Amino acid sequence: MSKIAEIFSRFKQQFPAPKCELNYTNDYTLLVAIVLSAQTTDASVNKATAELFKIADTPEKMIQVGVERLKTYIHQIGLYNNKAVHIIALSEKLISEFKGIIPRDFDALQTLPGVGRKTANVFLNTYYHEPRIGVDTHVFRLANKIGLCNGKNPLEVEKKLMVLVKKELSEEDACSVGHWLVLHGRYVCKAQKPLCDTCLIADLCAGKKNGK
Repeated sequence: MSKIAEIFSRFKQQFPAPKCELNYTNDYTLLVAIVLSAQTTDASVNKATAELFKIADTPEKMIQVGVERLKTYIHQIGLYNNKAVHIIALSEKLISEFKGIIPRDFDALQTLPGVGRKTANVFLNTYYHEPRIGVDTHVFRLANKIGLCNGKNPLEVEKKLMVLVKKELSEEDACSVGHWLVLHGRYVCKAQKPLCDTCLIADLCAGKKNGK
């Protein structure tokens, strides 16, 4: 077994059924939650959307909420002013251009306000189980630190990781790669205080060997 395959085999032991930790009830609430999660913890988003999604779980209902009222629900989330504007604009565009239906096409998704490459990847991976990787801060940091691949920016890491996982892993496991890396970065290989003593891949980690 290759080093890459062994690393993800151990992640699978650690997190056998990894999933996105954002709470959602349908594809629309998932997309909104992902947009809200940029530079913010999932826990903060879940706290804000617990009440929001009770009254606005469709584009039409969100538009009725409006930007200013939406801000009162998400004010504890980072960049909430911009995110409120994006979510209302996103909802309006879904209705005017996509008949209220979230497009499954990767490029079409990125035409929606507030939806970039990472958000589109996370959405398609989480909702449709497509083998895609949304490169957030955890994924970018761990890919370089562990030694999975070297990349100077998220796009470079995404492309290199996708080549590796398609070569080394089954399609089912490839769908879990992003979740495994996020969970490992969130709970084990923390940015400030990595738990190297209890890490399942410490003996395979390039960062551990290099004292990083």
